[in-house]
Order: sequence, then structure tokens, then C-alpha cells
Amino acid sequence: MIEVEIDKSSGFCFGVVTAIESAERELATTDTLYCLGDIVHNSLEVERLQRLGLRTIEHDEFATLRGQKVLLRAHGEPPSTYETARRNGITIVDATCPVVLRLQRKIHKCYEERKAGGAQLVIYGKKGHAEVNGLVGQTDGTAIVIEKTEDLDRLDFNRPIYLFSQTTKSLDGFQAIIAKIRERIADGVAFEYHDTICRQVANRLPHLKEFASSHDWVYFVAGKKSSNGKMLFEECRKANPRTFFISDADDIREPLPADVRKVGVCGATSTPKWLMEEVAERIKSVNMTSL
Repeated sequence: MIEVEIDKSSGFCFGVVTAIESAERELATTDTLYCLGDIVHNSLEVERLQRLGLRTIEHDEFATLRGQKVLLRAHGEPPSTYETARRNGITIVDATCPVVLRLQRKIHKCYEERKAGGAQLVIYGKKGHAEVNGLVGQTDGTAIVIEKTEDLDRLDFNRPIYLFSQTTKSLDGFQAIIAKIRERIADGVAFEYHDTICRQVANRLPHLKEFASSHDWVYFVAGKKSSNGKMLFEECRKANPRTFFISDADDIREPLPADVRKVGVCGATSTPKWLMEEVAERIKSVNMTSL
């Protein structure tokens, strides 16, 4: 008999929950609500909200709107977005995650205080990610985005460096960046780092590793666009090589190997609980004939 367990700590973080609740609340009183970018990096949840009237737009379409209501998702936006809204009479429903909002303010303050001294503001994060774009916007576009240690060659180690992190990056990766900068920074040159990684995300890692290693087989459920999902999946796979990335219950087509008895289902901060439940049911139905 195959036992299927859903990880209780997986699923939406509070920032995503708040954004979705904001959208549902607005859609209860209006037929159409615009959202700047996917509200969450999970296509199935986006489609569910679209059926309620949420319409996803990108920045080029946003700039053409007049007098509409637009939701800003948890990832946050640069100051230029708010200026466009003010100029075009757009009503903003601001669902920026409080953790991201605090980080934006911290980076902007650092930039204003240090720019005259030739400081380099560095953000450890995924280039082009919505949150990172919002963070770079706090520095008038001057922040340097570092994705891996090899990118550090772009820095001038004879000038001060102030390091921040995208909220959903791994602590291990951040520590590796810090160590490499310390090795290369010139004597007497200022180097400060600010650990701005969200602990609700970071604290999931030890639990997820334990969860993955305690099962014979693991399905990690996340959207293909989810940066957080890719990171958490890799950590799960390190703990259990029989961890497999899926985005939909329909991705499961074949019965599990005969030696599998305990199956785990877990996911990213952008993975809805209802989707993990569908995956669990799919596992049971596909393996019914092999029980």
C-alpha cells in the first residue's frame, strides 16, 4: 500500500496569501481587475483568478491605462510604476509583501546616503525577476545584480560595497557571495552586507530536506516560472535524488516503481494547497492498479 503525505509547511507564504486575498476582495465588487504581472508564479492559480475577472498585464499595457484599478503583486514595483499610476489616474491596490517593502526602503536609504561616496550597491538575486527589478529601481537603476560568485568580476573591489539579497534566495548562496567578496575586497575598503532573506522562506529549507529524505519518492509541485520553486526543488533533490519537479497533477502518468511505499508531496511559496491535494489524489489513482 502506497502512503501519500502532503508537506504541511509547503504552500503560499503570507505575502502571496495577502495578494490573492486582495484580488479576491476587489473582484467581489467589480467585474475586472488588472494585475501588473502574474499575481503568483503558478499558471493554474493565475487561471483560477482570471476566471473571476483578474486580467494580467505587463508594463507596456499598464502605461496606456487611464483611470483603471491595478493590483501590484507581492513582488513589489520600482518608483517609476507609482509615478505612471499618478500621472494616468490609476488607482493602485498595493499588495507588496511587507518584507519586500522594508527591503525597498532599506536599499533606497542606503543609496541616498552612499551614492556621493562612489559606493556600489549590490543585490544578490535573479536578474530580471520582478522583485529584483523593484529593488534596482530604488537606486535609479544603478544597483549591480549578482546571481552567482562568477558575476563578482563585475565589481570594483577598490570601492565600497553594500550587499543586499532578494528575499527568496538561499542563505547558503548568500553566505558564499559574502565569503568571496571578503576574500577580494581591498584593505581598508568598506564592505557591508545586509541579510534580507525572508525567514519564512529560508526556514522551510531544513524542514523540506528532512521531509524529502523521509520519503521513498517526492513530487515537488511548482510553476515553471517560480524562482523560489527552482531553489527549493534543488535542495529537496540534494536530500533525496528521487525528487521530481511537476507543475500539474496531469504530469503524473506512470505508476511508481514497486519499491516505493512512502510518497511525499511538497511545493514552493507560490504553490496553492489545492494543487498539492490534486497531486496527492492523482498519485493514488495512477497507482491504484499497482496496489
